[in-house]
Amino acid sequence: MRDDSHLPVALRGLRLPMIASPLFIISVPKLVIAQCKAGIVGSFPALNAREEDGAPILLDQWLTEIREELDRHNQANPDTPAAPFAVNQIVHRSNARLDRDLEICVRHEVPIWITSLGARVEVNEAAHSCGGIVLHDIINDTFARKAVEKGADGLVAVAAGAGGHAGQQSPFALVREIREWYDGPIALSGAIATGEALLAARALGADLGYTGSPFIATEEANADAGYKDMIVESGAEDIVYSSLFTGVWGNYLKGSVRNAGMDPDDLPQADASSMNFGSGSSKPKAWKTIWGSGQGIGAIKSVGPAGAIVDRMEAEYIAAGRKIASEFAP
Repeated sequence: MRDDSHLPVALRGLRLPMIASPLFIISVPKLVIAQCKAGIVGSFPALNAREEDGAPILLDQWLTEIREELDRHNQANPDTPAAPFAVNQIVHRSNARLDRDLEICVRHEVPIWITSLGARVEVNEAAHSCGGIVLHDIINDTFARKAVEKGADGLVAVAAGAGGHAGQQSPFALVREIREWYDGPIALSGAIATGEALLAARALGADLGYTGSPFIATEEANADAGYKDMIVESGAEDIVYSSLFTGVWGNYLKGSVRNAGMDPDDLPQADASSMNFGSGSSKPKAWKTIWGSGQGIGAIKSVGPAGAIVDRMEAEYIAAGRKIASEFAP
């Protein structure tokens, strides 16, 4: 039996110690609900809930939909309740929607908040005001310390190999350095696409895995069919690390770069000054068909339901744990 008593209540009792990472455009209520019903934390970026001027506030509608559907599920399945959900907030100063979105999330009592691109005390305070916890994503020990100092309740360590905006440090180095001084919750991101990888993350000292790319190739994902197919057909060698598309270094599918008429092996660099979340994304429209992905996609063999990803990873996780345990048995 996994001991998770040291974790915040919102992270206890999961079927697998795993958070489905918030995927730009792709993570929508249908996917989040499927992930939570499968027993892991489902999440989405607040900025995915886009609305036209004068239209109803979509974020409010999405949160109502998610909460009501999970409540129905829990009433019908009291022995196997859904996991809680999380909302990702981009706290970069160019996000003009942030204050409004924070107020909506407080009103809906969002249980888990994932913050990115800057640690801000007032965002943490907003989450705490409604009983939520904050996990802040970081790429190195320096940013980890700043996040904890400003009141984050846990960290998402984004190591090399993660999809989208990713760090460059090995997970072996990153988690070890943080664990030398921090005993709070850590979720590890970076090619966590199999149960074996999830078990390895736990062995390193992380409490949870943080998995994104496998959920792109699911029936519930709001992704182009070509994107899903490219995930299935690609492997680690088909990923390029570049700052060109958002101003922040990240991992992308080489095939999508080629389809846009560029050479993925000869891309210029951009700088962080090109980031602008005023329109919902730092990625210019010219790059809307440049598809993010992590290096773990070699494990993805077909498009199917999100629950099947969790089923597979659970079976792999248990089998890997038993194998390791047998090697240490007296």
